[in-house]
Amino acid sequence: MRTTVFTIFLILFISCFSSISGQKNRNSKRVQSYCNPVNLNYRFCLDKPSRREAADPTLILFKNEYYLFASKSGGYWSSDNLLNWKLIETSDLPIEEYAPTAVVIKDTVYFMASGERSPIYKTGDPKNGKWEIVNPGFIYSVTDPDLFYDDDGRLYLYWGCSNKEPLYAIELDLKNNLQPIGKPEELFGANIKEHGWEKPGDFNTIEREPWFEGSWMNKYNGNYYLQYAAPGTEFKGYADGVYVSKNPFGPFKYQSNNPFSLKQSGFICGAGHGSTFKDKYENYWHIATQTISVKHMFERRLGIFPAGFDNDGVLYTQTAWGDYPQFMYQKKRNQLKSSFTGWMLLSYKKNASVSSSIDSLPISNSFDEDIRTYWSAKTGDRGEWLKVDLGSKCRVNAMQINFAEHETNIFGRQAGIYYQYTVEYSDDGSTWYLLIDKSKNKIDAPHDYIELNRPIFARYLKLNNIRVPGGTFAISDFRIFGKGNNPKSKRVNDFSVVRDSSDNRNATIRWGKDKNATGYLVHYGIDRNKLYNQLMIYENNFAELHGLNTGSDCYFKIDSFNETGVTEGKQIRVAKANL
Repeated sequence: MRTTVFTIFLILFISCFSSISGQKNRNSKRVQSYCNPVNLNYRFCLDKPSRREAADPTLILFKNEYYLFASKSGGYWSSDNLLNWKLIETSDLPIEEYAPTAVVIKDTVYFMASGERSPIYKTGDPKNGKWEIVNPGFIYSVTDPDLFYDDDGRLYLYWGCSNKEPLYAIELDLKNNLQPIGKPEELFGANIKEHGWEKPGDFNTIEREPWFEGSWMNKYNGNYYLQYAAPGTEFKGYADGVYVSKNPFGPFKYQSNNPFSLKQSGFICGAGHGSTFKDKYENYWHIATQTISVKHMFERRLGIFPAGFDNDGVLYTQTAWGDYPQFMYQKKRNQLKSSFTGWMLLSYKKNASVSSSIDSLPISNSFDEDIRTYWSAKTGDRGEWLKVDLGSKCRVNAMQINFAEHETNIFGRQAGIYYQYTVEYSDDGSTWYLLIDKSKNKIDAPHDYIELNRPIFARYLKLNNIRVPGGTFAISDFRIFGKGNNPKSKRVNDFSVVRDSSDNRNATIRWGKDKNATGYLVHYGIDRNKLYNQLMIYENNFAELHGLNTGSDCYFKIDSFNETGVTEGKQIRVAKANL
């Protein structure tokens, strides 16, 4: 009898241990996944209120290593796989300035940040954090700079951040300490009358000039793609657009697929002021700024999305399912195909219970798919817990734990900023088995994403607090991903699109509601084969868009989804522009 009990215990222990995070299995040949926002050790800001921030990212590949620079981060990061990031602290760079840029020129990395008479730096080994000054003070004041090295050996600087002025460009002299050649060229600015997505507001409803900023340049097949951000970093509609030219100084033509990077709905929104880069395998990605903007307007995170140029040279970013688990392929892949894992959200609006709760921050906030809301326990003490009932026994593949950091009093980078916790699972809510053990964790992971090496089947999951670095035990969302057992949602076979004849920037889409659907994904774009933008709608059966471009037709398709999977729509409708 004792042998049997011991054998059962051993099997359960091995099963639980083997299910622990794929992050600990870095030598595994299986394709690992990630989930936005990127799980970085975002720095706490130096000023009140206590909150984290990173934004305006530049990501480069240098000597087979990725380097990520972002505003107000107290350093920069390196990675060999775009999954696991290590902070590099330095006293050589102006790390308190906004919107840093970096460029690779042969065996050297050059760096510059926003500011008046900003220096330009260089290093041959960014991993050691040692940099030297090339140009002690650029003669022009630049905000949101972008250094672009052309394939003909010439270097350009683009910049601009204003609600009144356009973007600018100038060539730099590589033979004379990166001094400017000639005078700045004025390029292009905002145009809200024709580009609805440039209008401010979460959903582009404010008729005033946007912040026009965040330049980034790529060259592809002989064309120059100058990217920019609008309408403002605090809005869900923060996005990146692009103009195209045959010349680095223009004239530039507005790309018909704009914005090319947009994430206006879902758990975390925003996909603006980013950089487009190639990985080791020649795949394109776009890393961009995402908004929380609750504790402070500049409370922001980073998201990384598959991107690329289609067969017609149209630049696009795949933000569909952009805050669900995505595969990070370590090989060349067809980027027009989705990297979505197919693991669905199992925890949306599920019944939950907690050890304690602040009345104004209820437990429902932890399962509402909104990073701007959160639940908080009354304390940060060991023993506070959160338990969710998935409703039935489901296959669980991954989870994301987003710590909300309520009433923290932390400023800057300091020792002891990390979370310790465990996750248990159960079939009946009474007998619990250990799934994740981070009771001795010392890594700062405020958006901890955990892919299980092997999926489990469970109905209940429980998150147990052991330690928080400050404040109370607070969770913006405890997100569980996998496959449920619901009947598949029905295909959206019919829907209507009405475009506002008096203002072509607006359109309303309506469709029949399905009781089995958790939500819908509205795809839209410039062609029936280029539906590159999307809007995720939970529960409702309508959507209003205010960010369309005048003068061009817009095509629509709608998928339905629930915990079982996605039912792809087949019907495509066009909303004609009133030319």
